[in-house]
Formats: sequence, C-alpha cells, structure tokens
Amino acid sequence: QVRLLESGGGSVNRGGSPRLSCAASGYDSTFYVMAWFRQVPGKEREGVAAIDRDSTKRYSTSVNGRFTVSRDNAKNTLYLQMNTLQPEETATYYCAADGRRKWWSLSQADFTYWGQGTQVTVSS
Repeated sequence: QVRLLESGGGSVNRGGSPRLSCAASGYDSTFYVMAWFRQVPGKEREGVAAIDRDSTKRYSTSVNGRFTVSRDNAKNTLYLQMNTLQPEETATYYCAADGRRKWWSLSQADFTYWGQGTQVTVSS
C-alpha cells in the first residue's frame, strides 16, 4: 500500500521559513514526479511546486523565488523549503506523487497518490 506522510507543518510567524517533508513508502519503484499542493477551506486545491526524477522543477507563480522543492530519491522523500511565508498562505499542504513517466503540470489530475496533509498556519 502506497503511503505519503507529510511532516513539518505547524504555526509560524509572518516571514517564517518552515520546511515540509514527505516520506513515501509502499511503492515498488521511484516516483517519477512528486509535488506539493495546498488548500484553504472553501477553495480549490492548488499546485505549489513539483519535481520529477530528471530534476525538472515547476513552481506556481505565487511562490516562485520563495519556495524550493527538492527530493532525495534514496530516501523516497520530498521536501519543500518555504521562505517569507505570509498569513494568506495558511493552508493544508499536501504531498502528491505519480509513477508515470510523461509530461506533467501542477494539476491534480497528473497525480495518483496523495498524503493526508499537514497544516501550516501563518500568524500576523
């Protein structure tokens, strides 16, 4: 059974720089692409950042230049370093992954496996 377990969420002050981790298990290979999404209650889940096995990275416009996505394939772990967080970025952050080697985007439809999410709360 594939499992994605996020960690590193919590409460931070405006301008804080937390790092999220996502540990993958139960997959018999290395995911081709892994990503971070976030969702605020009442709003659609949005793609934040993703990285594939060839180290191609994509970021949403709102986080480009402030967030850095990385992965450790040996550990099957995905990371998201977030900098200069703002209160409006308070959300549940989800890890997602897919094993298909194909063109991908920051769309939920491109990802098969999902974690349960970790809450990040940014106070002003």
